[in-house]
Amino acid sequence: MAFADSLLDKGEIIPDLYDAFSKKGRSLIDVTWEQHKFHEQRRWSAAELLKDVNFDNLSKVDMVCLWNAGKAELTTKPGADRLARVADTECRRWLKEDPALAACMQACGTWSRYWNEEEAYHENIFNMMAERLGLEHISDETFIEYRKVFPDDNALRTMFLLVTSEIIATVNYLRCAAATQEPGMQAIFKQVAADEAQHMRYFISFAKALVDSGKYPAKDAFAIAQLFLREDGEMQGHKRKQIENRGTHVNWWDHLETGDIVAPDDVGQKHKMIFSALEKVTGIRVSCIAEIEETWMELVSA
Repeated sequence: MAFADSLLDKGEIIPDLYDAFSKKGRSLIDVTWEQHKFHEQRRWSAAELLKDVNFDNLSKVDMVCLWNAGKAELTTKPGADRLARVADTECRRWLKEDPALAACMQACGTWSRYWNEEEAYHENIFNMMAERLGLEHISDETFIEYRKVFPDDNALRTMFLLVTSEIIATVNYLRCAAATQEPGMQAIFKQVAADEAQHMRYFISFAKALVDSGKYPAKDAFAIAQLFLREDGEMQGHKRKQIENRGTHVNWWDHLETGDIVAPDDVGQKHKMIFSALEKVTGIRVSCIAEIEETWMELVSA
């Protein structure tokens, strides 16, 4: 592709990021330009989308969905803050031993600024809608509590946790979009779902780079999948029999409040997407929760 043409295309999420640095000679300037182009052509206006919502036509289900979404999205900024910190730490760790891996982690930390910005749109559009509708106000104390920065963890576990969280969010928003009868509300849910799906693809790319480097074992990704999908696992969220008092941070899925409203969901689709993500990241195919547990146990004991 000619240089002038490369400036004008829409950018891409590079699926084989480690190979891009280690074998194809791509630079951080090149890769971060791809990130910027992709982000720039996908930007949207929360204020413009809100103009098309008929607030009088929103259902109780719509209101439950958007109120919980606004509160949940408050936890994304601390997640992005942690990602930037973890990515930079890993970059410095591998700088001499594996420069390509260091570049992958710097690309991840650099991209976190776009993730943070896009999630800010989600947080603000849902919370302002909730305020406009007179729904339960989110206090400053709750706002600050939800901003607690997550504790650091193994880099691959961190990446695959974010893959999983974005999968859950994507499906949730798509189901909300399918459930609403208000066209403006549907457009918002679809836009946010599209954002979350792209975030998922980025996290898959970064997680795959870690595995492809040979420095991070596949068992770490399977550990997170097992944590979420096991019986009474994290994906059950507020429905679990026992919810931990985490203290250090807030996981949004622990704090959904739906009352007697059945929130739209598609657990089967979430499972399929997690199975697919595991294969893309590790190269290991699974088709059910039992296979995840079996594979994880095999990898741990190897």
